[in-house]
Amino acid sequence: MKKTHALIIGILVLSLVISSVLGGCSSAGTSKLKVVTSTSMIAQVVERLGGDRVDVVNIIPPAQCPGHFDVKPSDIQKLADADLFFFHGWQGEKFSEDLIASANNPDLTVIKIDLLGNWMTPPVQQEATETITAALCQADTENSAAYQTAAAKYKDKIAAKEAEIKARLAQASLSRINVMCAEIQAGFVIWTGLNVIASYGRADSLTPQVVKILVDVGRETRVSLIIDNMQSGQDAGAGIAEELGCTRIILSYFPGGFDNTETWEKAIDRNIELILEALTQ
Repeated sequence: MKKTHALIIGILVLSLVISSVLGGCSSAGTSKLKVVTSTSMIAQVVERLGGDRVDVVNIIPPAQCPGHFDVKPSDIQKLADADLFFFHGWQGEKFSEDLIASANNPDLTVIKIDLLGNWMTPPVQQEATETITAALCQADTENSAAYQTAAAKYKDKIAAKEAEIKARLAQASLSRINVMCAEIQAGFVIWTGLNVIASYGRADSLTPQVVKILVDVGRETRVSLIIDNMQSGQDAGAGIAEELGCTRIILSYFPGGFDNTETWEKAIDRNIELILEALTQ
């Protein structure tokens, strides 16, 4: 009986040891880097670089302006549970500082990606990829090689998409077309090759005097297209377009602003399609 009792105890102890080891391996193998992003533009880059190694939660809806976003208690909790928080650091994202403080997470790594230029353009998308890759590698050194491999593949896709779009735009002689656009879209519109005569701010900044000046300039330069930005007052240029009697389109600054545009490639393709369609009207 004593031998049997000792054998049973030995088996139980061994089972506990094996269970503990396997449990530890399972936990380590399935743990993901918890990442919170301020916008869908950052989120889609992190998701494609991190794959199943990251768990990404985005805060600001893609069709909403960062400057008019109201923080909710659930957003604070997202940061309280996160390992990394990526944000742009734009003036419209002033809420981020209070959000970080309210989360009270001493283990949270905060990364501001303050890049010049429009994120929808391929050069800025390349630069953002490099910056985000470096941050992921530093936060998760064990998987740094995987992040770098994914980054290289994505950068190749960005370059290929840029070449593809430039080839399409070259056939449209965009430099001959005079346009006015929302300030936040100016960098992207210039990248396409369109001739930007003037840019304007949000709707609340367009006083009657400013609108008159823009309309007068538009008439003198024969502006034929007004380009608004979805996230910062999509009707800001409506009055100008009406006075000039010209076509007006609305572009999105973020992936997901339009339906079925959750990636950068789909978002930029949609913007280009809107521009080319407008030129046929």
